Amino acid sequence: MDIKKCVVLGAGTMGGGIAQLLAQNGIETVLTDVRGDIVQGALNKIKKGLAARVEKGKMTEEESAGILSRISGTTGLEAAAGCDFVIEAVLEDVSLKKEIFSKLDSITRQDVILATNTTACSLSEIASAVKNPDRVIGMHFFNPPVVMKLVEIMPALQTSPQTVERTRAFAESLGKEPVVTLKEGVAGIASRVLAALLNEAVWVLEEGIGSAADIDKAMKMGANQPMGPLELIDLIGIDIHLAKTETLYSKLGDARYRPCYLLKKMVAAGYLGRKSGKGFYDYSQIPPVPTKL
Repeated sequence: MDIKKCVVLGAGTMGGGIAQLLAQNGIETVLTDVRGDIVQGALNKIKKGLAARVEKGKMTEEESAGILSRISGTTGLEAAAGCDFVIEAVLEDVSLKKEIFSKLDSITRQDVILATNTTACSLSEIASAVKNPDRVIGMHFFNPPVVMKLVEIMPALQTSPQTVERTRAFAESLGKEPVVTLKEGVAGIASRVLAALLNEAVWVLEEGIGSAADIDKAMKMGANQPMGPLELIDLIGIDIHLAKTETLYSKLGDARYRPCYLLKKMVAAGYLGRKSGKGFYDYSQIPPVPTKL
């Protein structure tokens, strides 16, 4: 499979990281979002990250320049007309994704795979917005996409075996280790198992069994995890973790995913983890929140 040009929809943390990964593997990449400042912010972040690698001697100036030359930004979907593969990484809103995929269906060639990075939305529902739904598939990268080796590939009910195999081969060409689920399931494998673990860590904190630091220390030293569960939620984003557990709880009805009230309180107060500079290690300082939750 010869993929020379890709379009990445959504210039957030995941979209920007996926775009950099593609460019590092010699693929011409177009990163797009609804606003130019969002796209430019992502491009600036990529440039800054590459400059840091050059400074540390992990990359040459020429290599950095080559990667940057293969990434461009735009605010429209028109660039998808000449692409060989599409990866969507916008907000976890199934209606928005269906709208985007419907538009992509009329813009892209019919042999182009339309992949979504979602872990919460129904793949089969997204695929229903496309005339040839057999080319829609889930392709979930893990954060940061440039570093993490795992890519979880999940077929929708309509996805063809050919699409699955082409996506697997593409992931391997990017230096990733793909895992292909046997069928579609809410949040797949890693995110579903991890969500329950992370949720339990929040409940242990809420019940006063241990401090945030000790909960993380216990899991790093006792379960050999490289990062504690509360540290990981701070990295992911407390608001994002809350949204994921709410989705899992609503779709599965399983108490393992019932989000702790502490999460809602923290999000309402602006404690969003690393991106806000405030997370579980200072949550006790949260002032009273008058907002109805």
